[in-house]
Amino acid sequence: MTNNSKSQKIARRTVVAQVQDKPGVLSRIAGLFRRRGFNIASLSVGQSELPGLSRMTFVVEGDPDIVGHVAAQLDRLIDVVSVEDITDQNIVWREMALIKVRATPEIRIEILQLANIFRVNVVDVGISSLTMEITGDTEKIDSLIELLRQYEVKEVMRTGRVAILRGTLVPGGPDGAFYAVAD
Repeated sequence: MTNNSKSQKIARRTVVAQVQDKPGVLSRIAGLFRRRGFNIASLSVGQSELPGLSRMTFVVEGDPDIVGHVAAQLDRLIDVVSVEDITDQNIVWREMALIKVRATPEIRIEILQLANIFRVNVVDVGISSLTMEITGDTEKIDSLIELLRQYEVKEVMRTGRVAILRGTLVPGGPDGAFYAVAD
């Protein structure tokens, strides 16, 4: 393998962090990623179950030899309370998107039928547009957007990935572990 072909490989990791909910935290995290040459492919941030803490879900891309250490590097930042790379664990993840599409009265029924197939929530109807909310994996959202292009997609807003460890299926076992079913 040549050095050039190795540099073209990209690894993707899903990392969840609990951080202090205060100004400048995201800037410091982004600075760390920039210095290390990581690309933030997806970032979602929101309040956690604990007052004063936010939970961040990152999908980070970069050199496979380096990006695997992103959790350890984040853990060194003072505002990071806890961090875990959950890529190789048993997780539940989703993205959400709001999609505004041109929807004149003549084509609105077609678009609503398509929305029904994808189990989409229509959240706004205007004279010449329709806005829908879709939740699912990247492929599901991409597929709907691609099918809606024939009607003219006016605007798309995506959240990026949010993820959480699946609950344990074994009493006393850790969340996020894979278990084989015993006979």
